[in-house]
Amino acid sequence: MVDITPAKPFYSVLILAFACSALVAGAAVGLRPKQEANRQLDRQKNILYAAGLYQENTPVEELFADIDTRIVELETGKFVSDDTVNPRTFNQRRAAFTDDFGREIPADSDVAKLGRQEKYSLVYMVNKDGKLSQIILPVRGKGLWSTMYAYVAIDADLTTIRGVSFYEHGETPGLGGEIENRKWQDSWQGKQLYKDNSLSLSLIKGSVDSANPDADYQIDGLSGATLTSIGVSDLLEFWFGDHGFKPFFAQLQSKESTNG
Repeated sequence: MVDITPAKPFYSVLILAFACSALVAGAAVGLRPKQEANRQLDRQKNILYAAGLYQENTPVEELFADIDTRIVELETGKFVSDDTVNPRTFNQRRAAFTDDFGREIPADSDVAKLGRQEKYSLVYMVNKDGKLSQIILPVRGKGLWSTMYAYVAIDADLTTIRGVSFYEHGETPGLGGEIENRKWQDSWQGKQLYKDNSLSLSLIKGSVDSANPDADYQIDGLSGATLTSIGVSDLLEFWFGDHGFKPFFAQLQSKESTNG
């Protein structure tokens, strides 16, 4: 007669659980480099789309080779050297929540409802014939349910929008989720950020009337998604204001003026 103690089935299940856990953990570790590579590829694809440079039948890595990735100190707007912050390894999202690379945003300035902000930002520079053609900038802000992430491409005049790509969010499908709609994103092309050096671009309720003198500073609101639309306007206000990329634009304009 086989002696089966009550503890034996428990030990068998425990051993099986440990074995499965080890297999899952090993697979996760093994797949991590591939997953990160895929995320990087997706980021590059969205940057290219915002800039109007994406071509479906051309490898993303080949298209991205012409883009110069730099790091800017947001407070001063100045470029920093790769020795200070390496653009190839800098994790901008994570940086916001560290003591060395992040900071709290004063409540009265936190229109995008982020809580914390990174001290440095990645910027993507596109040069053509030896001159700056456009810049692609990472932006984010709270919508109704989530943080919305996007890239905004700005012309060398530092006010005309070349394109936009909202690529990550948790907004309601069919409503706020329409920020991913390529047709809506394409409507941003040619819009103007600044009027008399003051940020003027925002989403409106309803559709833009092309006969309106302010049409260049207006973007169609998202039907049935008022709070998401407000969130998009707020992230524009934050990232293209004094706490975002406006100091960087001032540095570029100063450099251009000096070179001129």
